[in-house]
Amino acid sequence: MGLFDIFRRRPPIRDLDELADFIDGNAAFLVQKGIYEYSRARAGHYAKVLFSEEGFREAVEGSRWAAYPLGLAMVAEMVEGVLRPHAGDERRAALDALASLVLSVFDRYPVPPPLGEAPWREARAELERRLALIGIHAPKHAKDIPEPFAEAYFGLMPIDRKLRASEYPTIRNYLRVTLCNLHEEFSKRADAPGLAAMLRAPSDRI
Repeated sequence: MGLFDIFRRRPPIRDLDELADFIDGNAAFLVQKGIYEYSRARAGHYAKVLFSEEGFREAVEGSRWAAYPLGLAMVAEMVEGVLRPHAGDERRAALDALASLVLSVFDRYPVPPPLGEAPWREARAELERRLALIGIHAPKHAKDIPEPFAEAYFGLMPIDRKLRASEYPTIRNYLRVTLCNLHEEFSKRADAPGLAAMLRAPSDRI
């Protein structure tokens, strides 16, 4: 990265491939950052030692893959909330197309060895169910989207439950703040009317 690269604006999101990449990258970022930062903070001065242990690294790997579908569902709901005002009377078609897009992002990845095939299939089915629920209520504020996901995400932290029992609010607030930041970024970068039109249009691209 060059000296002034940090001041460059990120490219706009103008088509469905770019939308898929945004959802993929930020779903992974959302869940992985929380897992790594929480684990480091909980380990304190022993973080370097903890992350050098093979058993703990395997636990982290399992946690991040198990959490990835939760990240996809949260980012997808945030995206849908930004695009919904531009979907018009074709809101249902746009939501169905977005759900198909998100599932295609999930399908980019082979079965993660830490999980195994059956749990990975179950995670996909649960993601599909969560995506279907997006359309049954009004769009949520970004800060409220993590509420149904936070407990499940907290349960995936690779730290013994006895050592993290009182820290659920910290993880929930992390999800809320991060998703608000992602909402701001997406709102600035996305060609919302254009993306909504692409999702509304009958197509076999997804």
